[in-house]
Amino acid sequence: MDAFTIRVEDGIGWLVLDLPGEPVNMITRAVRHELDEALDRLVADKEIRAVVLISGKPDSFIAGADIDEFVALQSREEAYELVRSGQALINRLERLGKPIVAAINGSCLGGGLETALACTYRVATDNPKTRIGLPEVQLGIIPAAGGCQRLPRLIGVRAALDIILAGKQVVARRAYRVGMVDELVPSAILEEVAYKAAKRLAGGWRPKRRRVGAADLALDRNPLGRRVVFATAKKQLLKKTGGHYPAPEAALRAVQHGMKHGIEAGLDMEAAFFAELAVDDVSRRLVQIFFATTALKKDPGVEGDVPEPVPVSNLGVVGAGFMGAGIGGVAVAQAGVDVRFRDNDFERIGKGLEGARKILKGRLKRRRIDKYEYRRLDSLLSGSTGYESFRRCDLVIEAVFEDLDVKHEVMREIEENVRDDCVIASNTSTIPIARIAQVVERPERVLGMHFFSPVEKMPLLEVIVTDRTAPWVTVSAVAFGREMGKTVIVVQDQPGFWVNRILGPYLNEAGRLLQQGVTVEHIDKAMTRFGFPVGPVTLLDEVGLDVAQKAAKVLCDAFGDRMRSTEGMERMIEDGRLGRKSGSGFYRYEKGKKRDVDETAYEIIGAAAGSKVPREDVTKRMAYSMLNEAARALDEGVVRSPRDGDIGAIFGIGFPPFLGGPLRYLDELGAKRVAETLQQLAEAYGDRFAPCPRLVRMADAGERFYPA
Repeated sequence: MDAFTIRVEDGIGWLVLDLPGEPVNMITRAVRHELDEALDRLVADKEIRAVVLISGKPDSFIAGADIDEFVALQSREEAYELVRSGQALINRLERLGKPIVAAINGSCLGGGLETALACTYRVATDNPKTRIGLPEVQLGIIPAAGGCQRLPRLIGVRAALDIILAGKQVVARRAYRVGMVDELVPSAILEEVAYKAAKRLAGGWRPKRRRVGAADLALDRNPLGRRVVFATAKKQLLKKTGGHYPAPEAALRAVQHGMKHGIEAGLDMEAAFFAELAVDDVSRRLVQIFFATTALKKDPGVEGDVPEPVPVSNLGVVGAGFMGAGIGGVAVAQAGVDVRFRDNDFERIGKGLEGARKILKGRLKRRRIDKYEYRRLDSLLSGSTGYESFRRCDLVIEAVFEDLDVKHEVMREIEENVRDDCVIASNTSTIPIARIAQVVERPERVLGMHFFSPVEKMPLLEVIVTDRTAPWVTVSAVAFGREMGKTVIVVQDQPGFWVNRILGPYLNEAGRLLQQGVTVEHIDKAMTRFGFPVGPVTLLDEVGLDVAQKAAKVLCDAFGDRMRSTEGMERMIEDGRLGRKSGSGFYRYEKGKKRDVDETAYEIIGAAAGSKVPREDVTKRMAYSMLNEAARALDEGVVRSPRDGDIGAIFGIGFPPFLGGPLRYLDELGAKRVAETLQQLAEAYGDRFAPCPRLVRMADAGERFYPA
């Protein structure tokens, strides 16, 4: 395969990794075997006094292990053997007897960072694509080639746990600040600086590591302090994961064990935990999500012949409110395009510009960009009460109030003021795109781009296409959505689209449970225990009860009584209880922060004095209503595949990733079991729970959404 080449220059051995036929360097079985042979040659060559390990790829040092090999593991024993051989190779690298400089440009993740940690010295570039971290827990496993041992010893336990337990990837600048790398340099001089470092090391020089701060020193360097650190980390971890994700807790225990008993004992525990986790269902589902999102990054959004997308250099945003400002801010920050806001008065334009700048300021504060890049990006923002400059736009997104008449007026204005090859999108969350496009002369260039709030945090984008949307329009919207850093799914133009369609029954059922006397706390805790990041009542308050009710009406008009919301929601809105934005909903809010449950809400909605709903039915009613609707919507072709449906649910509404998404979870439960449970719920609570035809067919035939 010849992944490694060696050249010698003035006593310095250059070990160059360039995996043939791959865009990035990965650690495969063959690469490990070749590295072992390369180390033999480096040791045997007496001329070589120090080594520089560098990549031959333009933006990849080592992106980690080959996930395909990891997925192929069939047993704990096989996984244990794999990780032990990897540990032995990394240990050999560390004990080579000749100093090694890791010259890092581009991704340095997982096994790539563990390889670098075994080197004597690390030089990284300030290239924005240089990202360093240990993302293993995001795949349900742990760093098991020494990452849980060497990183805490290098940068301190607290800083290391922050990276390991969250699976963080950090930019090179931050990696340098915390001590993960020793030097930070421009890409152009990486080889020169690495060579000079190797020469110094060959002459006997040894780097002096920066010491951690006094607080870290007090906690990290003594047993009592470390116990405090680990106890605090475990408490915070369980609060975040709810015990659903075993990998972060295993990583914490591996770090703790190694710091107490030594690195060899820590490596033993790393291997044992990895072997257990690698064949666990949670890890397999998280890996499936990884493969699905990776595939979506390459999916143009249309079948058959794929036209070239229109490159977007200039974006128009009509409506400078909260959503419009978020869309414009993310477009500038992520895609670096010119953004032109348009609204009816300059006060709203000013607020929109400030909202977009807030996103840029957040990146500046987190040091994702420097002050010079901030100024450059800020200069790309502008606004007006007219359509000046919209002839330059390649894409225009309307983000105005959810009123069809208003949107019709805006659509007419946009079409009059843009070029014929400009894509026109609506950010509607409820109104069908075909109805919005009724007033334009060229409906083939109109589609929906449904962003989720807040735009800078929510990763999903639904691109909604009608029967008349042209393929070039679809691929252009999908491509630009990815440039904005979004995970994009293509959805057919049906009421509620995908995310709101499957969310509707879930939230409606929460409303019914409230009226039947189940408490707010019980409902929310039931679904956070199930695995959602927040409960449905909290979500209603966050979204806004008026917004949720408007979406519910669209769904009810389209699908009838099974989508009807409760009268209690209407009464809450009439009383001005809109949620967080009004200061009160089902919870009370002070200065925007959620406090306790507002007990007066029970009286407003007419809640029963006490609940007669069995405890186990609370979770079932909400969860199974979503599962049933997901199967029904997939059967109607709302999304193109189970993959898209699951990714949309996970990234759009926080469906528990450890369950794999609603459709994969249905497979896990079995269509027959789900259909039987729904039938029982229908008999107890009403026909809205009747299993949809797709589930009935699957139950009868023993079918699945995914191959077994």
